[in-house]
Amino acid sequence: MKLSQGMFSRAVLGFVMAGSILLSGCASTGSLLTDSSVPAADPRLTQGNDAAFFSKSGFTACAGAASVGVLACALSNSSNKAACAVVAGLAACGVAMGANYYYDQRRSQYANTAERLGVMSADIQKDTENVVARTETMQRVIRDDEQSIAAIQKSIKNKQLDKVQAEQELAGVDQNLALMRKELANMRNKVSEYEKTAKLERESGAGTDVVKIEEEIGKMNLKVAALQQEVDGLYSQRSAITLG
Repeated sequence: MKLSQGMFSRAVLGFVMAGSILLSGCASTGSLLTDSSVPAADPRLTQGNDAAFFSKSGFTACAGAASVGVLACALSNSSNKAACAVVAGLAACGVAMGANYYYDQRRSQYANTAERLGVMSADIQKDTENVVARTETMQRVIRDDEQSIAAIQKSIKNKQLDKVQAEQELAGVDQNLALMRKELANMRNKVSEYEKTAKLERESGAGTDVVKIEEEIGKMNLKVAALQQEVDGLYSQRSAITLG
């Protein structure tokens, strides 16, 4: 049975759009196949006002960009909307996942270099503030997890360990660590994207105007590095415990 061009276009469009939505959902929420016996991450990490700051990576950006590109094809006068949809989806993912996604995005919005650098400066400052806010939340969780680990270590030393309870508490620590390390990776990706953009701006002739941007990126990077040390410290303490 042959499909008409219109039917084929709609089929491909639906497939790519559904795939984009599915990928976006997976990127932001993780697998749907979860074990209900495993404790969830600390609610302070998942439900607070700062919980969404760094939960998304370039993978989600890819899905969102693909959706926009495919929709544009559907509304266009292209003679082959199906092919257009596929190419647009793949091209959008390539841009979103590429090293210059932020740079390309800002250049398309602001042709004036001074205006573009001003927007970039505001973006960096906002993300730095977000790192500070997220750090405060993570620090509270880290302190509580450190106390739990210390209590388990003490019970092991005194031979009073409740293994079932200890396993549950450590599983909770593991969930927290997994989420925090994922967010840290996204923070580092943002810093890297800003660094690449600043380099491209300098190479394009922005010159000394980029110095302020580079200083702001450095400040953000220091905040992320400090948080990385705290999370790594908790990871080391957790790794030192074996229940046998």
